[in-house]
Amino acid sequence: MNLLKGFAAAIIASAALYAQSVSVDDVYVREVPPNMPNSAAFMSLMNGSDQAVDLVGATSDAAQTVELHEHANVNGMMQMRQIPKIAIPAHGSALLKPGGLHVMLIGLTRKLKEGENVTLTLNFSNGESVTLEAPVKKVMAGMMMKQQSAAPEGKCGSMKCGTGKCGK
Repeated sequence: MNLLKGFAAAIIASAALYAQSVSVDDVYVREVPPNMPNSAAFMSLMNGSDQAVDLVGATSDAAQTVELHEHANVNGMMQMRQIPKIAIPAHGSALLKPGGLHVMLIGLTRKLKEGENVTLTLNFSNGESVTLEAPVKKVMAGMMMKQQSAAPEGKCGSMKCGTGKCGK
């Protein structure tokens, strides 16, 4: 019975996601080691409308603060910094991925373990919002995660955090 309720809820949530101007696919939150206070959410955002739409904010039950971020090469150094919006062109898409655009979860309120879900609400410039359950996934460590975990307090390896909140 619980499985049936869960399936019905998933169908309703999917229908709600696609009734919006912006649909969300392949969403997940990165699992991080227990001592890391921050994580990130990644996804594909597709705009089915005739008007450009921006992702302008987000909230989550898993973090004290949620910000929109990008990685940028500034004078030969990769920097992660907060941005005010993520543009999604009319009939176009925006890809949020490691090393690029992402939703930063700062000040995690709990440990994020693979297989769990994180509630994430995305707010768009057209007044719409989408609330979804993002699965926590283990992601290959890669160079950036190695840099972050080896970084001194307040630093993100060779990246300089725009808000000063990364790695604290």
